[in-house]
Amino acid sequence: MEEMVEQIELLLEQDDKNQLQEYLNNLNISDVESLIDELPEHGAKFIETLNINRAVNVFRILDFPTQERIIKKLPGNKIAELINELPPDDRTSLFAELHGDAVKTLILHLSPADRKEALSLLGYEEDSVGRLMTPDYVAVRKSWDVNRVLSHIRRYGKNSETIDVIYVIDSGGVLLDDIRIRDILLVDPETKVSELMDGRSISLSANDPQEEAINVFRMNNRTALPVVDAENILLGIVTVDDILWIANEEYTEDIQKIGGTEALDEPYLDINLFRLVKKRVGWLVILFLGEMLTATAMGFFEHSIEKAVVLALFIPLIISSGGNSGSQASTLIIQAMALGEVTIADWWRVMRREIISGLMLGATLGIIGFLRIGAFTLFSTMYGPHWVLVGLTICFSLIGVVLWGSLAGSMLPLLLKKLGADPATSSAPFVATLVDVTGLIIYFSVALMFMKGVLL
Repeated sequence: MEEMVEQIELLLEQDDKNQLQEYLNNLNISDVESLIDELPEHGAKFIETLNINRAVNVFRILDFPTQERIIKKLPGNKIAELINELPPDDRTSLFAELHGDAVKTLILHLSPADRKEALSLLGYEEDSVGRLMTPDYVAVRKSWDVNRVLSHIRRYGKNSETIDVIYVIDSGGVLLDDIRIRDILLVDPETKVSELMDGRSISLSANDPQEEAINVFRMNNRTALPVVDAENILLGIVTVDDILWIANEEYTEDIQKIGGTEALDEPYLDINLFRLVKKRVGWLVILFLGEMLTATAMGFFEHSIEKAVVLALFIPLIISSGGNSGSQASTLIIQAMALGEVTIADWWRVMRREIISGLMLGATLGIIGFLRIGAFTLFSTMYGPHWVLVGLTICFSLIGVVLWGSLAGSMLPLLLKKLGADPATSSAPFVATLVDVTGLIIYFSVALMFMKGVLL
């Protein structure tokens, strides 16, 4: 990479456009994208210098902030050329991110047909499959033979997003089936399309959420899927490269939410500092107010702490163990839900598993805690003559707190999903805060049970 950067900087100093163009056109598009990341101030010049096909291929894999910066610096004729050559799905993604005035300006660069197509795609809900689809596909009729299909592909396939899959439609545009290109290439040229159809096509609805499309692709091992309307009329296709982008965005958003922030929606280093603080402060305030309840709970048990100061030594141990178990369970369930492994209907199975695993985990930590107190008693009088009661209090408190943490962490995502909210918002910090407060109540309740009349 360093060698490429040095070579590019040398060519830029020489201001030799022909040599720069030759060098850039011989690089992989991923290398050009890396150069734009390394030298962002020259990104627009690189796109302008590349031949249009390679410029489009590089531009479409850039993140949106970089695309926006480049568009602002490109001359009008290059913008028009770039926008017209962009595949419809990538063009829609770009327009969806831009401000309204910028979209109005750019859309004027399109031909009337492309303009109508772009407005149609932008008419779908923001997170729907319709925003991802492209109308560039190859469709055939079931009465055709393979010879005619191949002739049709030669004529129109160049403009298609992919020819891995060919779609069979009737005279009204209704989707009948899809056929993989290898099935067409490996049969006799006189074979009818109807003979290749098996009626097992899988399609997406234009109004389906994009998350659902991710699951369909993952479960069916397809490179492209057709998109239909309510009457099963073929509207376009969605290809796996677009799904991979969306899956990455969804994963990033979930990770950020699990960490206790709002989704940033743009790279960390590109986001405005004020907006970054704004996206983080909301959750911090909520979690802070939640943690204030911990002080309230401790105030309620103030007299118990005065009588048995030794109990205060284990408060961090107890609440952190509950928070950790809750965070584990929450993360596991959110991930399982994202992969389609767990649904709301599985709530009882999840609860049953978490009750058993919570008891086992709590017992493990509880035994370790008891043994630790016993071991220290051999060398110290820190826990006094009633160290066995202290040990039992810690042991059973850990069982109760870890069990509660596991249940809270596993059930909250399912409850939020049932209420129509995003399960990722039941993030690890939120679960930890909830378990901190309730963990104290469990801890001192167990202490009263074992130590009443002795230390309390």
